[in-house]
Amino acid sequence: MQFLNTINFTVPLLANATATEPVDSTMVVAAVLLSLVVIYFASKLGGELSNKIGLPPVLGELVGGVIIGTSVLHLLVFPEGGTDSSNSLIMTFLQITAGLTPEATPQVFAAQSEVISVLAELGVIILLFEIGLESNLKDLMEVGIQAFVVAVVGVVVPFAAGTAGLMIIFGISAVPAIFAGAALTATSIGITSKVLSEIGRLNSKEGQIILGAAVIDDVLGIIVLAVVASLAKDGAVDVSNVIYLIVSATAFLIGAVILGNIFNKTFVAIADLLKTRGGVVIPAFIFAFIMAYIADVINLEAILGAFAAGLVLEETDKRKELQNQVLPIADMLVPVFFVAVGAKTDLGVLNPAIPTNREGLIMAIFLITVAIIGKVITGLAVFGQPGINRLAIGVGMIPRGEVGLVFAGVGAASGALSKPLGAAIIMMVILTTFLAPPLLRFVFPEPKTAATVDGATDPSLIGSNSK
Repeated sequence: MQFLNTINFTVPLLANATATEPVDSTMVVAAVLLSLVVIYFASKLGGELSNKIGLPPVLGELVGGVIIGTSVLHLLVFPEGGTDSSNSLIMTFLQITAGLTPEATPQVFAAQSEVISVLAELGVIILLFEIGLESNLKDLMEVGIQAFVVAVVGVVVPFAAGTAGLMIIFGISAVPAIFAGAALTATSIGITSKVLSEIGRLNSKEGQIILGAAVIDDVLGIIVLAVVASLAKDGAVDVSNVIYLIVSATAFLIGAVILGNIFNKTFVAIADLLKTRGGVVIPAFIFAFIMAYIADVINLEAILGAFAAGLVLEETDKRKELQNQVLPIADMLVPVFFVAVGAKTDLGVLNPAIPTNREGLIMAIFLITVAIIGKVITGLAVFGQPGINRLAIGVGMIPRGEVGLVFAGVGAASGALSKPLGAAIIMMVILTTFLAPPLLRFVFPEPKTAATVDGATDPSLIGSNSK
């Protein structure tokens, strides 16, 4: 992840850009506390409203971020979005209530934005660690060739169509086009599994293929994200570098899992020896952060290392206990990431009333079209299954959800995406996530109740707490 690379840290941390005059740390703490109040309020209100109408809470967190951010209320804004302290209502509030001086405001604003960006970075690392803990390798291998083929088609087709279309039709340069194309590859297993459980189709052939393909999509998506984010660092596409990144990302995941079979016993032994609080979760985070650091050092993404660490620890006897202890930490930090992504998104660049914005709106329509068609046709890749509902399989692969937001957030932080293209990706994520639940209910002609299907409840909870 390159959120940290966009931050100009000095020593001490809370110092201004010239380091000639320290920032008032009391005011920075106050600004961060107010920012977290706004973030948590927006995430909780948005998540609850979204859940109430049958949509994933993460979508509400994203929309909540859009409302409090640069698009609407200007409560949470960031300097990389082209705004300054005068646009932040939190800074204005501090000036009125806490005596913040106009002269000190720019430095406090910059430091506050840095801290929130770091918290967002930690949030997405923990999110991918949590996804790894929920992705069982044995289940991946048991879903069979059908799910693998569907997953590969669901990655290759939208990626190729989106990237080529943006470059040929809109004249977008290679790196941002590749980033946008990569965002089209994701599939949200949390959203799809919840809906399938509700309509009693989780254990159907279609349901098993969809879920298996969605899990494989997550793994392939993390590798693709590591590749394109690394390309964004250099600002150009180097074929040899792409090959290196794909090979190294694959080798890193496989190597981590193989070595994990040895580490598993060591981890359990260490956890059993520790008797104080955090005896399981602290060693787990040490391992996850070391893996994230190694991935970053070898020019991959930190989130790939966190994901690999989750896969390794998922195989241990402490998995359930660890998941339970990671959950409240994720509940605190993951919403910061999603709300920050929404807050940084300027949907005003898609306003059709402004002539210069119309291209961005057309790009959004293009991405949404490719996102839907590129997944629906995955059902055609299913073979040797007469009478299977291919349309349902394709529709089940449509929602991008939290995975698509991770792509958008990384792209925005790396500077690879323009404002219109970044907003277009966010619109694609929102619309595909909204469309998937009703479409899934429509394409299965005879819905059943989840209570009639054995085992339908637990799998539906995959990723539900963080997604």
